[in-house]
Amino acid sequence: MKKFKKIILAYSGGLDTSVAIRWLKEKYAEEVIAVTVDVGQNSDLEYIKEKALKIGASKSYLIDAKEEFAYHYIIPGLQAGAVYESHYPLATAYSRPLIAKLLVDFAEKEGAEAIAHGCTGKGNDQVRFEVSIAALNPSLQVIAPAREWGLTREEEIEYAQQHQIPVPVDLDNPYSVDQNLWGRSIECGILEDPWKEPPQQGVYEWTINPEKAPDKPTYLEIYFEKGVPQSINGEKTSLVDLILNLNKIGGENAVGRIDMVENRLVGIKSREIYECPAAIILLKSYRALEELVYPRELFHFKSVISQKYAELTYYGLWYSALKEALDGFVKVIKEKVTGISRVKLFKGSCEIVGRKSERSLYDFNLATYDQGDTFRQDFAKGFIELWGLPTKIYSLVNRK
Repeated sequence: MKKFKKIILAYSGGLDTSVAIRWLKEKYAEEVIAVTVDVGQNSDLEYIKEKALKIGASKSYLIDAKEEFAYHYIIPGLQAGAVYESHYPLATAYSRPLIAKLLVDFAEKEGAEAIAHGCTGKGNDQVRFEVSIAALNPSLQVIAPAREWGLTREEEIEYAQQHQIPVPVDLDNPYSVDQNLWGRSIECGILEDPWKEPPQQGVYEWTINPEKAPDKPTYLEIYFEKGVPQSINGEKTSLVDLILNLNKIGGENAVGRIDMVENRLVGIKSREIYECPAAIILLKSYRALEELVYPRELFHFKSVISQKYAELTYYGLWYSALKEALDGFVKVIKEKVTGISRVKLFKGSCEIVGRKSERSLYDFNLATYDQGDTFRQDFAKGFIELWGLPTKIYSLVNRK
């Protein structure tokens, strides 16, 4: 077994990565350097940083990456319209390539030979971390303690107690939760039965029960400039604050709940619960403006790009050649997306009830059936004859 002088550990402060600090020092490294990345998970990150040092990390870094996460990972995905399997807005999937990039940066800075993470062999995140690390620095080794040590949850707790490793206080919680600015994911426990309805208590934190949501709708006007949301109801804020505000407003109106059985990259199906208020609101608002400003062929082709972009992101191929090429396409077309979407939030629903843009291709005089109609209806007969000509000829040749 090769021993490394230094290993960089993606440290969350949970049971797995806390045990990993001691385990890595026993098995693999002279030094373990903990790196915690703040992508909006709302944990006590300063405590987590200090905890890593107490357990045995030689250094512990805490990086505030919320702004980078918002502008360079969430926004490209929003502009691409990326939603995995028509439901999942990819919150966790966006954070992994960013965390991987920062781990590689610290490995190069510290002269470390390897990077470790706390993922198991069952999930998607192991793929996202390791493929991203390989793309950014192929010379770095990757270690996944949870795939190697073969410890049950009870054995991990026993190991932690034997080595005076603080055990998180929420271990009685049956659910596995990951969250960041763009969304919150919940799995395990009763949720592993796809027939069971998720309990209101214990699963949902960001969104109120729709039955208890306000009896009056909430209206929002969201302004976008060249594909980037700028303000809510005329109030301009930073992008991070705008997302946080929409999570709060959407959650208060029960908007953003997703219950799906998704196809994981490793080949199994998994029942997942998501809370993504801001993501749902912004994705719908963005698409509403695209409907106005893109010509038909571009709008239709964009759906192909959206699906492929979502798959590449979900599959851990953020730094792939195809993803880079798709980014080039999205960068060109997002320049046209400037305008305002009017959104109605009511008891779990999010509806687009208005949209306007200076670059709108909607022509009232062509669309109206009232006075002022400038559409030449007499052109329709010739158009239909030419459009249907190939079908007509095929029918004449092949009819019985």
